[in-house]
Amino acid sequence: MATGNDQQQQAAGLQISGGAAIVAPVSAFPSGVPNNAMVVIPLNKPTDELKEMLEKGPTALAVDDMWKLLGFNGPAVQVQDEQGRPIAIGLEDLLAGLEKHWVESQDDLNRGRIYAQELLKYNRLARAEQVLTKIVAKGGNGEDWLALGIAQLSQEKLDKAEGTLKGAQNLLKTNPYPSLHLAKLFQQKKETDKEREFVDKAIQIDHGCIDAWAYLFQHIAQQSNEEEAAKELEKLAPEKNPAPFIAIQGFYASKEETRDKAIEYAKKAVDKNPDEPLALLCLSALYGQKGDLEAVMRLLQPHESKMSRDVRLANNYFEALFQSRQIERVTKLLNALAGSPTKEVKQFAIERSKLVAQFLQQQQQQLAAAQQRKN
Repeated sequence: MATGNDQQQQAAGLQISGGAAIVAPVSAFPSGVPNNAMVVIPLNKPTDELKEMLEKGPTALAVDDMWKLLGFNGPAVQVQDEQGRPIAIGLEDLLAGLEKHWVESQDDLNRGRIYAQELLKYNRLARAEQVLTKIVAKGGNGEDWLALGIAQLSQEKLDKAEGTLKGAQNLLKTNPYPSLHLAKLFQQKKETDKEREFVDKAIQIDHGCIDAWAYLFQHIAQQSNEEEAAKELEKLAPEKNPAPFIAIQGFYASKEETRDKAIEYAKKAVDKNPDEPLALLCLSALYGQKGDLEAVMRLLQPHESKMSRDVRLANNYFEALFQSRQIERVTKLLNALAGSPTKEVKQFAIERSKLVAQFLQQQQQQLAAAQQRKN
């Protein structure tokens, strides 16, 4: 099964994008499974309907129908089994299992927190509010108050949410998010002065909170325009703090017509702090979107040492090198990353090494085939 995402990716000569799905046997991809495909192995015996469908070849399906055919109760979500291995189960089964686990021992607040987190994640807001209300009543911490306030705010229960978020703010004095959500609350109440007061408070608590700077940009832009918003954020930006510029570039990064403006602000973020991984990540991603692989490599090469701790930077650098077919540099990078103490980076190195090996094998086969044709 292959599913697409918003950004097109290309592998093995095949492009897949969008929100639909293709269910097909592996033999449907003779040149290799695309990078953005998701392989699903049903835990239950395939139904006769699914077998018949696969025998006919690739079949277009609505996503809900696909999950049903594969035997999942609701959309498939990834969890870990007892050995820590990733497996997929239906969302409804996951939530039912977590609820049963919580109901069995409601004094175990961590069980409730895990259940509430998944409910919020999948937008089951009313049930999340019920669970979090019980957790708070049983002595929950500031994070529980914050989660409850978010659930109430998302359901537009503004008066309840205001009291809950202020309680969270009192308990989480170094966390900017209660203040930031209070700003969102006063936006819904159309109390502009209080909205600005609380977003300013969020920034005061944490100057590096990109979400708060992004909110401030939107707030000012709504009152005037984006140009004025950018000027004010630049004026307010603390020394050596790239967060305001990272926030601004995010508003222009997704559209091709505004990508140059995004690059301008991403460069300012890097100038503010050349060692900030997120600033480097944003600028390198923008160069990559423009197809300027040389710029990606120039930017990231001095920061190879950071990649053993940051898989995102490693990925951007690898992609630029690999797409430029600089295989020797790719190999050197992956060998270095393979010794990383970070599990995620080490796994990345292993997976990309297999990809490179496959690419080299395909090249050898193509050369051999070309030589045979000449003979």
